Amino acid sequence: MTDATLPVNGPDPAPVDSGATTAPAGTIGGPDDDLLGLIDRLAELLHRSDLTELEVESGGTGVVLRKAIAGSANAASTALPASDSAAPVDASAVGREPAPPSIPSIKAPLTGIFYASPAPGTAPYVQVGGEVAVGQIIGLIEAMKLFNEIKSDLAGRVVRVLPESGALVKAKQPLIEVEPL
Repeated sequence: MTDATLPVNGPDPAPVDSGATTAPAGTIGGPDDDLLGLIDRLAELLHRSDLTELEVESGGTGVVLRKAIAGSANAASTALPASDSAAPVDASAVGREPAPPSIPSIKAPLTGIFYASPAPGTAPYVQVGGEVAVGQIIGLIEAMKLFNEIKSDLAGRVVRVLPESGALVKAKQPLIEVEPL
């Protein structure tokens, strides 16, 4: 098991998009897309290598990607702000493909931060054991400073809510497992 720490100084070694110009912050193709693209490239690099952990730091931002190891408490990847006093953001989906679900699931339509409730301290949109209908809002995904309502494309009983609120999710990652009624 090998660990690698890669300090990043200066611009990205490879462009995120092929030939596209960088747009201003907050627009499609902006810095948020560049960051998510870099994370995807690093996750793919980690996936194809024999490394178990990859750490990248640039300025005040650091990202640690870890391969999932069965039975390991360190299987989740985390993205940490420069200050160790802040709580880590769970990024367990980064660096590995989601396992095919055994039951139908509602999948994330885009990459971003998943929120299970409309505001902090409020009840979640759906709970385990509750029913969900087609078109019902099941959560929010924040991407590029925009909150996107995620609507169910399945009807049934909620068996499991997979990501925790505040976790980074990737496009096509299962969010909620639903047992058809």
